[in-house]
Amino acid sequence: MAGTAAKIIISERQQILLQEFSKSRTVSKSVSQRATIVLLGFQGLFNEEISLRVGLNRQKVGIWRQRWRDAWDVLCVWECTEPRRLREAILDLLSDAPRPGAPATFTAEQVSQLVALACEPPKLSGRPIDHWTLRELRDEAIKRKIVEDISVSQVGRYLQQAAVQPHRKKMWLNTTEKDPQKFQTEVENVCRTYLEAAAKAAVDGTHTVSVDEATSLQAIERNAPEKPVQPDSVRKPEFEYTRYGTTTLTAGLDVVTGMIVCPTLEATRTEPEFVAHIARTVDTDPAAEWIFVVDCLNTHMSESLVKLVAERCGLPDELGKKTTAGSSNRWPHARSSCRTPTTGSASSTSRNTVRGSTRLRSSSGSSTGSSCGAETSRR
Repeated sequence: MAGTAAKIIISERQQILLQEFSKSRTVSKSVSQRATIVLLGFQGLFNEEISLRVGLNRQKVGIWRQRWRDAWDVLCVWECTEPRRLREAILDLLSDAPRPGAPATFTAEQVSQLVALACEPPKLSGRPIDHWTLRELRDEAIKRKIVEDISVSQVGRYLQQAAVQPHRKKMWLNTTEKDPQKFQTEVENVCRTYLEAAAKAAVDGTHTVSVDEATSLQAIERNAPEKPVQPDSVRKPEFEYTRYGTTTLTAGLDVVTGMIVCPTLEATRTEPEFVAHIARTVDTDPAAEWIFVVDCLNTHMSESLVKLVAERCGLPDELGKKTTAGSSNRWPHARSSCRTPTTGSASSTSRNTVRGSTRLRSSSGSSTGSSCGAETSRR
């Protein structure tokens, strides 16, 4: 009959989401009101009663009850076929439809040119800055006559819509390996080392450690003690300090436990210091096997490091001579049918294994055999 309120039907999952929206502080107030209307309508309340509770008139309450009734079949399809998108579908139903608004001030072509300008290095425009600011972008857009005039805030809105952030930057590493197949092999070797670390630690207690140095760390001491936290006041370190030069931190991260293993502070990062660091690390658990993942720094594949590994593994054979840069030297088989790691340059990709209680793994070369006790993997 005329004037009868639309009947509300909701599923259990829909009811949970509607209750969440009705109490949420992150969704808009209108969405929260409309979710409450549907829930109260499901409880059998009349439109007049619902309007008093949500603060809307009876006609608006009736409109949203009808919209839910008309869209319920579609929501059920979403819930059955793609349940993860049910939340999005209900939000879309309860949200306001897009309004046309005022005519656009700038054309799509102008906006595209502005975004393209933000993707250019500022030096191409002759500006002595390393990254664009909103004000610099606006000035350059006007100078190039992309637009006659535009506000700084409007430039920011267009960049936000395009997800362009010229003020931010992330570091990236360009590999020097030109052979894509060889690079893929090396990447798989390192990734496999990390993936197998937990299983090896559980089976035989093998430690997989990623080692690197942080250089030129300032050794400073504040001239006065800092002031502690107080009500309405944050912690305040002393501004003035005494600088005692720089130091180098060499540390290993156990990739299974996430713990720092045997950190070392030295003035520099020379070959003897790195060898001593590896020796101290192994001495923390001399009976276990160790896998060290390092980068291609020359001190990470030095002659002294090879001698240390050979000594710890008890290899009595002659190790040979260190190779020249750019080449790779393979020593003869020992009586144990193993090969010692090479001390060639970072471009060396030979397969090297050493038997013993210590593993070093170097990412510039292939992974070593499973029977070896000392492997080198360079990142």
